[in-house]
Amino acid sequence: MRIAVDATPLILTSGGLPRYVSELSLALAREFPEDTYVLLSDQGFALPAAAPPNLLKPAVSGGNRGLSGKWWLHGVRIALRETGAQLFHGTNFEVPYLGRTPAILTIHDLSPWRNPEWHRGPSRVRSRTPWLIRLRRARLILTVSQAVRSEIIAHFGVPPDRVRAVPLAASPLFVPAPPSAAPHRPFFLYVGTLEPRKNIPALIEAWRATRHETGADLLLAGRLRPDFVPPPPEPGLSFLGELPDCDLPPLYSRALAFTYPTHYEGFGLPVLEAMQCGCPVLTSRDPAVTEVSGNAALQASSVAEMAAALRNLAAKPELRAELRAAGLARAASFSWARTARETRALYAELVGVGV
Repeated sequence: MRIAVDATPLILTSGGLPRYVSELSLALAREFPEDTYVLLSDQGFALPAAAPPNLLKPAVSGGNRGLSGKWWLHGVRIALRETGAQLFHGTNFEVPYLGRTPAILTIHDLSPWRNPEWHRGPSRVRSRTPWLIRLRRARLILTVSQAVRSEIIAHFGVPPDRVRAVPLAASPLFVPAPPSAAPHRPFFLYVGTLEPRKNIPALIEAWRATRHETGADLLLAGRLRPDFVPPPPEPGLSFLGELPDCDLPPLYSRALAFTYPTHYEGFGLPVLEAMQCGCPVLTSRDPAVTEVSGNAALQASSVAEMAAALRNLAAKPELRAELRAAGLARAASFSWARTARETRALYAELVGVGV
């Protein structure tokens, strides 16, 4: 098969969207060397590192004829014709508005419809994605958890057989780091985009209520979105900013626990990254995160519950050891190879070829 994949999320420097496109396209190309996977966008992006020869970034004229502002209406159709793609995979809410090339659409979550305060300028997604679904421009909808699959079926009123859930996985680079000889203060860790949906103020409040008992700092790592207002500086609270992936495994491995108090997720990829590094995990009770973490994480909803969990994690090494072992086992049940195989089976279903 020859599959076109929307590479536009790769213009982002971090977060779940570029991770999804990068890891999925690499795994597809490696698992199915007989296929060709073509990354398309009207914006500049870098080919994922160590891309196999069947993962391509072609020079297409659809994005440079003055049509970039109408990419989804005209430009992408030109690109599909030039590359000979049999199917288009829209990796983030959009597929071509016109044309005969079958398309599959990934909807990671329903956050654009859940709370307008969680997104900057999502009106295009809120207005256009439902039409793409109703007009069957997206013949199948792909999502990343059963929790979100149920939401999509209910919200958009689509038949259940048109919505499929394929879970993600942590990258193989997330492994336990060797112990550090250098002394460091104990710390709790958050990794992810700093944005309103992640519920960071509640985490900071819970940490403030416990720091004199636990003696632990709070480290926040991730891309700062313009709609997130950081609190004033204070002792023990550190904003590390956006870090390269290679810097994250040591942080996960040395933290007392990874904390993920998010209001709402489609999957919660940092949870698996932390688990795969042997880090105890504390999450919210969001349905998708609960689905991903299984019984391998502590959960808390309120500031008081989070504070109690932080106290327990700091005071009980046996609890941390139990969560570490459970998390490693849980993360091992996910893989990008599995994600690629299940996704490719959907491609084959639409194109009408054998798996």
